[in-house]
Amino acid sequence: MTNFSLTGKVALVTGASYGIGFAIASALAKAGAKIVFNDRHEEALNKGLAAYKEAGIEAKGYLCDVTDEDGVTAMIKQIEAEVGTVDILVNNAGIIKRIPMHEMSAADFRQVVDIDLNAPFIMAKAVIPAMIKKGGGKIINICSMMSELGRETVSAYAAAKGGLKMLTKNIASEYGEFNIQCNGIGPGYIATPQTAPLRETQPDGSRHPFDQFIIAKTPAARWGTPEDLEGPAVFLASPASDFVNGHILYVDGGILAYIGKQPK
Repeated sequence: MTNFSLTGKVALVTGASYGIGFAIASALAKAGAKIVFNDRHEEALNKGLAAYKEAGIEAKGYLCDVTDEDGVTAMIKQIEAEVGTVDILVNNAGIIKRIPMHEMSAADFRQVVDIDLNAPFIMAKAVIPAMIKKGGGKIINICSMMSELGRETVSAYAAAKGGLKMLTKNIASEYGEFNIQCNGIGPGYIATPQTAPLRETQPDGSRHPFDQFIIAKTPAARWGTPEDLEGPAVFLASPASDFVNGHILYVDGGILAYIGKQPK
């Protein structure tokens, strides 16, 4: 269907050297978009460039810290000069620090909020003027189930992702009249190399306790995969979602809809 085509569009996916960001960028590329991405570490940036090349995707990478407003402004100008106006922004870069709140320093809390909430504000602010001038654009914020739920040890992350949900709604409210759609994707628990230790079979042949917990809480009875996020990302980046604005699409296998199994 042509309304899912991204041919000729420039898509900037932050922190997309690997993992969820790489999967989303790859899906946008398959739909026809030109891919640009950033990383704040040169080694990760080079690994990302190699991974895109291996996947047969032409992508340009930029060394940039998304919390540095001046650096972001310079990167956007460079992208506009070398590739074109950013039509699609995916705010994917993020971190999590699992520390009990009463043990967490204010500096650690601020760092998480800076990367997970302030940076999407900085990135969106940088691309919106050109989107207005061009007549529209798409902004996709990678939210989380922690945009809705709390959990032990993730106070900063939950606060930041809850804020990102409301920033998403406010961008939609403020710039919808300019044909800019801002939506979010809230991934569930995704099977990535980072979560692999939580899914390892135990010496007695049983599932890891956290793996058991996630399977029991997920109606789909499985972890998600990065590929599960590809369709939602293409939908929210494409003309197919031109009247969808301020929405958070949770790709979680049904966790947020489920109260959980009754104990036996």
